[in-house]
Amino acid sequence: MNQSFYGLLLFLFLLIPPVASFMESIMIIHMHMQMPMLVISGFLMAQFILKQFPAFFEKWNRNGVPGILLFVIIMVYWMLPRTMDESLTVPAVEVFKFISLPFLAGVPLRDSWKKLSSIGKNIIIILFTLLFIGVGALYIWSPVQLCNNYLVMEQLTLGWGFMTTAICMIIYLVYTYFVDPSEYV
Repeated sequence: MNQSFYGLLLFLFLLIPPVASFMESIMIIHMHMQMPMLVISGFLMAQFILKQFPAFFEKWNRNGVPGILLFVIIMVYWMLPRTMDESLTVPAVEVFKFISLPFLAGVPLRDSWKKLSSIGKNIIIILFTLLFIGVGALYIWSPVQLCNNYLVMEQLTLGWGFMTTAICMIIYLVYTYFVDPSEYV
């Protein structure tokens, strides 16, 4: 129950207008801090939600694939430059961001991740690695400004942030391929 409480506190903290405004004022903080923190808040609150509706999740997310598919769709949607731009100018899109990331991405991630096999988990990590490389390349090598609300320099910084994250994910995948955790238990 403590996790759910901390998730709710994190969510409420992120909803505070000065905090939201500050995090959205810098492109890399908006994409690589605010959005993941919203997913983490939903991930933490999921413990309470899963206990309240166990039959629903058992019926609709039995093997974890539907939930992880919903997570992937929501995350890909929020990586689009147009969506990030609209979340700053259209209040309805901003509200959708604060609903979709915790409740349509964080909660299904928590329910699905434990149900996936290690191969399924690695496939998701590989998918996001390739996606981060592609989106990072888009932000870095695009000859035009992709987001009207951010400078081109911020766009480059975000692109390199995606590339750095992709490199870290590659290192993790190589590590899990060569290291057997059962040898260290």
